[in-house]
Amino acid sequence: MKYIKINPSDNVAVALVDLKQGEKLIVDGVEITMNSDIPAGHKFSLVEISANSHVIKYGYPIGHARENIKQGDWVNEKTIKTNLNSVLDYEYQPHDVSLDIPKQQLTFKGYKRANGEVGVRNEIWIIPTVGCVNGTVNSLAESLRNETQNKGVDAIVAYPHNYGCSQLGDDHENTRKVLRDMVLHPNAGGVLVVGFRL
Repeated sequence: MKYIKINPSDNVAVALVDLKQGEKLIVDGVEITMNSDIPAGHKFSLVEISANSHVIKYGYPIGHARENIKQGDWVNEKTIKTNLNSVLDYEYQPHDVSLDIPKQQLTFKGYKRANGEVGVRNEIWIIPTVGCVNGTVNSLAESLRNETQNKGVDAIVAYPHNYGCSQLGDDHENTRKVLRDMVLHPNAGGVLVVGFRL
């Protein structure tokens, strides 16, 4: 899949890969030719959008066209202008919208962990609690990669950092929280935590 049209009423789609000028895509049964290179993650027009008309994404206006936009044009900050001006009173009035997505039971290849979380990778992580052991964790990761040839896992990764030693208060607490979250991350099938002891 090279693009995604998020909502049936959208008049733009999003490139999932780099698209080349002249490349042709079929969107909703209509052939669209790219008028320029479209970087991955950027929008392209599905129809002619006249100047000052709404650009629709997610089923809602995200701005309006600064100028006439042709079908297959790159739609970016140079061709869209915000609909906001001056100071506005904001009121949130939600309403339900049916997306009419044809496949409701979508799945993906992942790794279910014992706590119920799911990772998209299955890696071995070696995490130091302090920067003093960065050399050790790098050596451990390299030795394990050589010994196992990464069989059964996607990667064996060391995560050296320069923190832990001589940190106090909130600074130390922030480092502790980051390291804790890494240890519990579902992309890690196994974690070795390496500390420093005198």
